[in-house]
Amino acid sequence: MGRPLTLTYELARYLLPRRNWGRKGRLFPIVLMLEPLEACNLRCAGCGRVREYAGVMDRRMGVDEALAVAEGAGAPVVSVSGGEPLLHPKIADLVEGLVAQRRWVFLCTNGLLLRESLPQFRADRRLCFVVHLDGTARVHDGVTGRPGAYAEAVAAIQEARARGFRVATNTTAFHGSDPADLHELFRTLTTLGVEGIMLSPGYAYEHVTERELFLKREEAVRAFREILDGERFPFYDNPLFLDFLRGERAYDCTAWAVPTYTVLGWRVPCYLIADRHTADLGEVLDPGLWARYGPGRDPRCAGCMLHSGFEPASVFDLLHHPWKLLRRQR
Repeated sequence: MGRPLTLTYELARYLLPRRNWGRKGRLFPIVLMLEPLEACNLRCAGCGRVREYAGVMDRRMGVDEALAVAEGAGAPVVSVSGGEPLLHPKIADLVEGLVAQRRWVFLCTNGLLLRESLPQFRADRRLCFVVHLDGTARVHDGVTGRPGAYAEAVAAIQEARARGFRVATNTTAFHGSDPADLHELFRTLTTLGVEGIMLSPGYAYEHVTERELFLKREEAVRAFREILDGERFPFYDNPLFLDFLRGERAYDCTAWAVPTYTVLGWRVPCYLIADRHTADLGEVLDPGLWARYGPGRDPRCAGCMLHSGFEPASVFDLLHHPWKLLRRQR
């Protein structure tokens, strides 16, 4: 199926005039991570949000607030997550408002409420549901602690596709993830006709107790070589970022390009670490802030290879050196 060409065109039109801004200390968002609530209908192993935001699980971001944040940030892409965004009573209005702003909206969901929620939404090229799956039924149901979670997510993908919605998936690789199981999952998703498969290593949040689940950087490189090499699957990630996961490229953290807004405000500094929250996006986009964060600067960042931190760097690399795609062997 593949991503819409219009999305690629609009991203290029947004990025090309800004491609040297980062080098000059002018930081800007590419993707807005919008979390209109933190409540979830699952308690997955390895999830930090349900612990970190335990005191504000009852809060719901207003639609007007969410749309104003998106307008102020100006990012062409908005990833709506949480929590489980389909628990938000006004989620369809929020998405409709973002689409009306001509944002590209990726609504991230565990899929359990997707089938019953689909009638609220209108199929639009600017809306894509992203269903999270961490393996086949045995693995995914184990991670979520919910028997039948995998089957319901797959059924939701099928229903969404039948109704004309764009659908992608997101998979997190943990310590002990079985490449053979993930390949089986990816074959199934390809057969289902998903637009693309997003892939990222897990990260040991400060608020997660199951820290043994997470990959250290050296482990991650070995694991991703097994996962990525061999069969070809429709991965959504930038190919240069996939090379980074294999350990074939080195990138600096550019998490400032994917700022996260929650019911408490902007996370400072990033999606993974919140030393504080602020009402001012400018604090997240302050170059001085990023002199203190990232591998080699903050020990909490040492093992991070998450897409929200490093995929923007691969995009900037591609903008400056497009021939690198031609030199790739795979």
